Amino acid sequence: MSQTAVHRPQAEFDLVVIGGGSGGLAGAFAAAAHGARVALLEPGELGGTCVNAGCVPKKAMWLAAGLAERMALAADLGFDLPQSPPALDWPAFIAHRQRYIAGIHASYRRRLDAAGIALMPCRGRLRDAHTVDTDTGVRLRAGRVLLATGAHPLRPDIPGAELAGVSDDFFELSQPPAHVALVGGGYIAVELAGVLQALGSRVEVFARGPRLLSGMDAEVVATLQANMQARGVRLHLEAPVSALHATGGGVRVVHKGQEQGVVAEVFDRVLFATGRRPNTAGLGLEEAGVELGGHGEVVVDQWQDTSLEGVHAVGDVTGRLALTPVAIAAARRLMARLFGGQADAKLDYADVPTVVFSHPPLATVGLTEEQARERYGDAVRVHASNFRPMLTALADSPQRSLFKLVCVGEEERVVGIHLLGEAVDEILQGFAVALKLGVTRARLHQVVAIHPTSAEELVLL
Repeated sequence: MSQTAVHRPQAEFDLVVIGGGSGGLAGAFAAAAHGARVALLEPGELGGTCVNAGCVPKKAMWLAAGLAERMALAADLGFDLPQSPPALDWPAFIAHRQRYIAGIHASYRRRLDAAGIALMPCRGRLRDAHTVDTDTGVRLRAGRVLLATGAHPLRPDIPGAELAGVSDDFFELSQPPAHVALVGGGYIAVELAGVLQALGSRVEVFARGPRLLSGMDAEVVATLQANMQARGVRLHLEAPVSALHATGGGVRVVHKGQEQGVVAEVFDRVLFATGRRPNTAGLGLEEAGVELGGHGEVVVDQWQDTSLEGVHAVGDVTGRLALTPVAIAAARRLMARLFGGQADAKLDYADVPTVVFSHPPLATVGLTEEQARERYGDAVRVHASNFRPMLTALADSPQRSLFKLVCVGEEERVVGIHLLGEAVDEILQGFAVALKLGVTRARLHQVVAIHPTSAEELVLL
């Protein structure tokens, strides 16, 4: 050894996981359950985006917003409320939200201890297929490496971008901004718009495209947009934002209006919801031989293998279906293959159900009508029900639901289910199983409807 060589303490593991979010934790737990020696590297809070700045706190705020809307309906139906709806004490609610999240963190730590997983609060850098260097000076030798570092919100490259927050900053709010602009047309923008509007903000959404949620069924999205507008959300479609300017009264948003030239409006707060980028910087991936895609994502095959043998990746860092349950499922199947003797275990990325927690929620699985017609042409048959659910009808609210089946062939095999309405986040799970098993419309008709419910529409269409 030369005089300039640096001695690094070493530790050996069957698996080193870089990233303690949903996918990394799922992989670590699954590998340990199969008997592997596992190290998990995570410098921040356990749970990643989902637990700390995504699914969990988002759902908490969505539930609070839903309660506000229910109280408004209650007043319309005759309940004597002192204020309609009563104002939310944000700091008090956030204390409940963070207490709940702290419980998840504690649960993860207990499970890691019980499983014998070495939790290292540090960053890792890939040296080669079997070596990870930590920023604490420890070198880990690994039989295999799992990359699960997630993604981060993007800030567009426009003048004044620093004047706005990103979607993660929503969770730092202690009060609803009086007048807020959301820049983006995806599910994050839609979800934040609904929550903020319900909890007292005046919300405006600026989308670059002609509609929101461009990858989802157009008819369902059109109904959602009408519901959002009925609730007071102002939508600016085909309105790309070109700059932000600071003013004495807030932030001026410069955008191209749908039927006008470039205009500017002032807001108390602006939040970007313009996409996310995989966290691959500083990991030494390209130097070690791991191929990255055009957006910085780790390129993986159907087995979650990277271009470097022995190195694998799951979750948002791969750029594929950025959904927490997808990351978890992919990690568990990967570990079953690597350590559980299940040679054919892999995730089927087709027909993954998902929900946009809008107001009301939008749930979808399978092909949209547009995708089905592109693939199957005239063999596509669509059945839909546009209705007012019982509670909103009783209160004479304009909110509408839309339930839609996309079917193919003479047997009308169901290839897409798209639901907008109350409780569809719970309704879709069972129907997604049916779609995955190849259910036909005739089979749905054999099921006796539960009445009166919204879900019965799916077996009556």
